[in-house]
Amino acid sequence: MLAQRLFDEVSGKLAEVMAAGPGRDIEKNARAVLSAAFAKLDLVTREEFEVQQAVLARTREALAALEARVQALEARRGDAAPAQDNPQDDF
Repeated sequence: MLAQRLFDEVSGKLAEVMAAGPGRDIEKNARAVLSAAFAKLDLVTREEFEVQQAVLARTREALAALEARVQALEARRGDAAPAQDNPQDDF
């Protein structure tokens, strides 16, 4: 009975040491250092990035529709200018 209690007590202490050991401290410190470094950078969250990506896609669609409309109007007037390449189309 005494041996069992001693064993349980030692096991409990080992579990506490492992939980609060240097591995945990290193992980906490590394997270703190990385968080501080990322806070200094001009980063956005994935959600913000995806929202802006969707806005850009809608804007490109609207621009393409407007360009087609302008070309149709110019063609109707008979003074259609030759189509120019848009350097932003490469993105």
